[in-house]
Amino acid sequence: MAQTPEILPVLIGADMNCYSVARAFHEEYGVVSHAFGRWPMGDTMYSRIVQCTYIQDIDNRDTLLATVTQFAHQHADKTCIVLGCTDDYASLLMGIRDELPENCVAPYITPALRDKLVSKADFYDLCDQYHIPYPKTFCAQKALPAEELSEEALGFSYPVIVKPSSSILYWKHPFDGMKKVYTAQNPQEAARILAQIYGAGYPDKVLVQDMVPGDDSFMHVLTAYVDKNSRVKMMCLGHVGLEEHTPKALGNHAAIITEYNESLMETLKAFLEDIGYTGFANFDVKYDSRDGSYRVFEINLRQGRSNYYVTGAGYNLARYVVEDRVLNKDLGPCVMNQKETFWHSVPRAVVYKYVKSPAFVAKARQLAREGRETTSFGYRPDLLTNPKRMAYYLVHMQRYFKKFKTYYK
Repeated sequence: MAQTPEILPVLIGADMNCYSVARAFHEEYGVVSHAFGRWPMGDTMYSRIVQCTYIQDIDNRDTLLATVTQFAHQHADKTCIVLGCTDDYASLLMGIRDELPENCVAPYITPALRDKLVSKADFYDLCDQYHIPYPKTFCAQKALPAEELSEEALGFSYPVIVKPSSSILYWKHPFDGMKKVYTAQNPQEAARILAQIYGAGYPDKVLVQDMVPGDDSFMHVLTAYVDKNSRVKMMCLGHVGLEEHTPKALGNHAAIITEYNESLMETLKAFLEDIGYTGFANFDVKYDSRDGSYRVFEINLRQGRSNYYVTGAGYNLARYVVEDRVLNKDLGPCVMNQKETFWHSVPRAVVYKYVKSPAFVAKARQLAREGRETTSFGYRPDLLTNPKRMAYYLVHMQRYFKKFKTYYK
């Protein structure tokens, strides 16, 4: 364990993302994180490594600023490292980062750069400039009749993906049957989905997108840390084998094996440095077997929900922030992970049963046998002699068998 600097992690959120970051801080520095969320969540409940406080309107800018400011003043002898664990919280922190007390570190980009990246439609405009492949996309700005969503109008064939350009705004306008991502088999179905989304009051663009072929095992995720001088210092690429399939969690990573792809990493490294990025960045990418390209779906302006796959591979996320922003160390040249490790958030048996790639399953089994396996919640210091946490962990894992049996198609 590293020598503990006078730090206090302040995490906004209470989900698996939050727990994984808290675990990274606890592993590296032995510190307990403090989290502020809207309501209790099982992911952090009964934990010894993160203390949660619940404030229903913590997603309000002024409430968040007042809460973090008060906490920082109460711990004036510590450096508070403030990290958001959802798109919404990270975006809010970008807006208030310059108003936080002096003993706060919020490693985020400016609001101006955020506004160029947070919308998937605007991000794709940047991808065009930097020659980064992404799926063919049609942008709708309102509900449209089926005839305006024909294959001729879109420029690609059905089935298609339908998803909001701004996930932050989307989740603020709930409706029955709401999903993270939709699949439309024909123009009539696409029109119905648009009508639902815009009928709920969503005010931004909706993307109708070419469906890149391939199951979950064609997906990839890349996490990067960019220092205060906008130099990329760490990149860790993961090959996704399985995603969650419940309606509101669709696309969340459930199993990852880390791998190396120099060309993809160098392309995204150059992009991040050129636009003046700083902090954590997380890219969702899918391999397109039609032309051998890797098509970027989006950039998340934070560490991803599955971020423990990075810490578990040996690149502790907490250490990068502390050494860069608190200790002001030179992190040296960029490290691009080349090691293979197997991370999963669902039981091993679920991975082996539902991953459609035999090669991925074989590699996962091998890495598990070799001890090169990690999970977010299987943290012994938080489970041993902690019966409530252990009970939650066992029940939570068991529920995945029913979830995949119900929703996996």
